[in-house]
Amino acid sequence: EVQLQASGGGSVQPGQSLRLSCAVSGSTVADYAFGWVRQAPGKEREVVSCMSRYNSNVEYANSVAGRFKMSRDNANNLVYLDMSSLRPEDTAIYFCGAVDFSYHCSMTAKLYDYYGRGTQVTVSS
Repeated sequence: EVQLQASGGGSVQPGQSLRLSCAVSGSTVADYAFGWVRQAPGKEREVVSCMSRYNSNVEYANSVAGRFKMSRDNANNLVYLDMSSLRPEDTAIYFCGAVDFSYHCSMTAKLYDYYGRGTQVTVSS
């Protein structure tokens, strides 16, 4: 069974950047489609970005398009989320999720089969 561990969160000021990493174990990044999902206090989980398994197509939520970039490192079994121009509304716990899709990914949080422990991102002045 695939296991996921997100890291790289922290407290930053508006306009700054962070890189989140998701370490994949028990399988490889080539075996799943992945998503970065966030949950702010009192809100439902929101998929901010996803990447398909075979063709590496990436989708972004409107709220982060142009500011976030998702990528993966097959050699090191890592999935990344580079976040720039961070805003207070980006404050949330960020999780990586995996789903057994082939040529597409999902912007629906409930469709992900696996989630790992999240990492807190706080954007505040």
